Parts: sequence; structure tokens; C-alpha cells
Amino acid sequence: MMAYSEDHIALAAEYALGTLDADERAQVETMMSVDKDFTAMVQAWEHQLGVLNQMVGSVEPRPEVWDRIRTAVGLAEPQAPLLLPEAPPPPPPPPAATEAAAPAGVADNSNVVRLSAQARRWRNIASFTTAIAAALVAMIAVGAYQPSLLPDALRPKPRTQLVEVKTPPVPAAPSAQYVAVLQKDGGAPAFILTVDEASKKFTIRRVGPPAELGNSYELWLISDKLPRPRSLGVVGSGDFTSRQVLASYDTDTIKAATYAVTIEPGGGSPDGKPTLPPVYSGKLIETVPPAASAPAR
Repeated sequence: MMAYSEDHIALAAEYALGTLDADERAQVETMMSVDKDFTAMVQAWEHQLGVLNQMVGSVEPRPEVWDRIRTAVGLAEPQAPLLLPEAPPPPPPPPAATEAAAPAGVADNSNVVRLSAQARRWRNIASFTTAIAAALVAMIAVGAYQPSLLPDALRPKPRTQLVEVKTPPVPAAPSAQYVAVLQKDGGAPAFILTVDEASKKFTIRRVGPPAELGNSYELWLISDKLPRPRSLGVVGSGDFTSRQVLASYDTDTIKAATYAVTIEPGGGSPDGKPTLPPVYSGKLIETVPPAASAPAR
């Protein structure tokens, strides 16, 4: 697009605003017919002014305005002008003064006319720019507080934001815990067995001496509901051994059973039966009841 002077930009804006006289409008329309870029600039001004026009309501002119319009277009008789008495003509100036003042006067008048037209044009542009700024401020304020008053094309689109609210998981109440001290004939504890009622997982801790070389400790469950002792596995060589092999037994059997440890050949009983009588035994007692989930408030 070619570069335009400030006067060309002002002419395009005033043409869109509708403040040019007939000669200036004809000049702009002639330029538009031969210059596509100038036409695009005028259309851009018209588009910007069209947004402001949507915010202005219609106003009915006063009756005297219509009378003046009809008079101007020849639909009504113009009012006879008021005639004042003619004043006597001023005395003619001296010839030398007239010849000297005439060229200067003509030059001054042309400068005054040209500067006056430019001043009027830039006053219009300044007023127009101020109106645009005020209208934009008004549009922003209305859009923020009362968007329903704006036209559909200028109304801001509603924004929808999805917020995911995660409910923290409710902690499960602690289950009952049981413990058995396995010892020999009321002597010092050799093993401590703990059982969780919910998961039916047991942990056995060895607190006595380890098995002799070539032998293994094996844990057994002994119950009146079972025809023979059931092996719960070989106790590991470490201090703690945990397994979840009580799931096949009901809670009453687990709580009422006797738990015993035998000394078996290395790796445990070969046939699933104790090879020797139990050395250490004991029964479960409840240490943590299931109702102790949270302190009372």
C-alpha cells in the first residue's frame, strides 16, 4: 500500500464521518475510483465508525431542522432576508496605498483560507479521535459490567471453566491386630507372631537363637476344626518373616487356633506333617481393637 499524507488520511476519515462539503466529497470519490488502496483506507474508516454507530440510538430531529432542510432543497419558500439600511460607502484609499495593499491582502486571505480549512479538518479529526476513545472506554465498561446492553456482534463470548474437585479418600478404619508369644514351657519368648484381621497377613519375629545348622524352624496352625496341624511355612533365616497364607481360613479359626514352631530338617517337613513335637507355642490375643479408628472429639 502506498504511503499517504496526513491530509489524505484526514480526508478519508472525514469522508467516512460525513463532514466534508460537496467539493471535498467529489475529490475523495474521484480518488477512490482510481486508487484501490485509498478506497481500502476509506472502507477501514467506515468499518471503525460503523461499530460506534451501533452504540448510538436514533434521535428525531426538531421540527425547525426539517423546515431548514425543505427550504434548502427547494420544497419551501425561504424566509425573506432582513434588509438593513445601506451604509454610506467608505472613502476610497489613496492610489499608492491601494496598489501596495492589494497584493498583500490577497496573499494573506489565501493563507487564512488554507490554514482555516486545515485547522477545521484537524479539529474534526481530533473530535473524532476523542469520540472513538470515549466510545471504546464505554464499550469496555459496558462489556465488563452489563454485556447484555451491547449488540450481539460486540458482546463478549461467555467463558466456561471446568473445575475438578477431588474428594480426599476416606481412610479405612484400622483393622484388629492380634499377637502371640511363642515360648517353651513358660520360658523366655522365642518368637513373636502378629496377625492383621483384615488382610490375614502374619509376621513372625525370631527373638531366640537361630536353628542349628542343617535344621529349619517351621510354623504350624493347630485347630480343633482341622483334622491335623497345617503348615504356615518355614521361618526364614532373618529376624522377620511375613506371609499371607491365612486367607484360606475363617476369622474364628485364626483367632482360636494354637500356633506352634517345630524343628524340621533343612527346608521344612518333607510330607507336610510335623516330624517332631512342637518346641514353642502360643495363642493370639487382641492388641488393637477394630473400633480404635480415630480418637473421640
